[in-house]
Amino acid sequence: MEINQNIEVNIDELVLHGFSPADRVLIGQAVEHELTSMFSQQGVPPSLIKNNNVPFLNGGSFQMKANTSPGSIGNQIAGTVYSGLNSDKAV
Repeated sequence: MEINQNIEVNIDELVLHGFSPADRVLIGQAVEHELTSMFSQQGVPPSLIKNNNVPFLNGGSFQMKANTSPGSIGNQIAGTVYSGLNSDKAV
């Protein structure tokens, strides 16, 4: 039996330090695309199944090499967000 779930993720604020403001749209698009892919392939994280409202998620930090593309940055952010939703960081 196949179960279709429609979910909507709304990120009110994504705080990024050290990135060019000119890259914000491309980073945001990459985050959206990668999160969609992760939800489709890996499923809905347990924190969203238990509580469909996660008011705060500390995604932590990560290091990027200089001249990393906005798409790669967005993919890294999405992975960090998705991992956070699968941990006790989601409150």
